[in-house]
Amino acid sequence: MSLKKINTVLAAAFILFILWFGTEYILSPETTAPGYGLPSWPSGDGDGFLVIKGIRDVVLALVLGVLLVTGHRRALGWTLLVEALAAYGDMANVLAHHGSVATALGVHCLTATLMAVNGLLILRETRQVAAAPAKSAPQPA
Repeated sequence: MSLKKINTVLAAAFILFILWFGTEYILSPETTAPGYGLPSWPSGDGDGFLVIKGIRDVVLALVLGVLLVTGHRRALGWTLLVEALAAYGDMANVLAHHGSVATALGVHCLTATLMAVNGLLILRETRQVAAAPAKSAPQPA
């Protein structure tokens, strides 16, 4: 399997994972939120903040999906790197609020790191393509 195919499968898996997770936060935040890793449930009307996380995740997935489907691989690589910051932010949020270290590292940090690696691999792949010498057109006689 070529590097491009592996990168595409990984990017598609991230898109589906983020889209699924975001949709779960929108549709049933009360059952999805405990997996985030924070130690306490929001009080009062705090459920709305969980839906915000869901909307953010769906939008992040859709941006990646559009770049993948339209073949903008270099932009996809950069976007994966940038969007990994959201998952690193989730990790920092869980740790800063004395949440589950296992979830912070095993879910958020691992996801962010894999996204960053996938982004770097796609950038490497596109750099190699861009650096390849172009085939020259035949010269007129």
